Amino acid sequence: MSGPATHTLPLVLAGPLQAWGSSSRFARRGTENAPTKSGVVGLLAAALGRDRTADLSDLAALRYGVRADQPGIRVRDYQTAHHLVTGVSMPVSERFYLSDAVFIAAVEGEPELVGELYEAVRGPVYLPYLGRRSCPPSRPLDLGEPVAGPVEEVLRDQPWQASAWYQRRVGRRQGPEIELGTLVDADPGDGRADSLRDLPLSFDPRHRRYGLRAVRSGSVAVPNPFPRRVKTAPDHEPLSALGGP
Repeated sequence: MSGPATHTLPLVLAGPLQAWGSSSRFARRGTENAPTKSGVVGLLAAALGRDRTADLSDLAALRYGVRADQPGIRVRDYQTAHHLVTGVSMPVSERFYLSDAVFIAAVEGEPELVGELYEAVRGPVYLPYLGRRSCPPSRPLDLGEPVAGPVEEVLRDQPWQASAWYQRRVGRRQGPEIELGTLVDADPGDGRADSLRDLPLSFDPRHRRYGLRAVRSGSVAVPNPFPRRVKTAPDHEPLSALGGP
């Protein structure tokens, strides 16, 4: 587990469209079901004003976790383009997005670096986007100042960030708590972990490189502001209509 000196910065990632690809190839550009670590590290590097060829080792070393507050709907789009010089039509590309999704992403590390990231997302050098340049956020990214503690605690303690209409629609079918899925960087040797090629090593356009990282899926329960109303039967005494002795 992480030491007590670490701080965690929570971020809300919400927008009409998001796209978090980890294995896109050629004309087919997919998206994962949740924001990737490489995508969020890229967002933070842009907020800091780092060049694509800059060293990423400090950001890649941050522990990362994400919570799906509103999973969204996967949509597909087809795009065409023409060569800038020759005008020749390029192959049609198939692109996938998450529509109307809301996530909480959290990064954990040394307080000084996490504090620098907090200031950067509040006043970014380069405008942030949710995986692709065509996907701007619909809300400010920060959810307040960094807090002491690990990623797991932050994902557990943050209020439900889904849109109000989604909270009403889903919450009214649930009890006093809502269960939300999480995906968190796993500790070394965790036998329950899965591997993803999602550890950013370089964003250099000439040679982008990604390593494997271990992740563990789970869930947390958060308060439901619109819980289902439980109807109770009124008190009834069938013999009362006959009168007392």
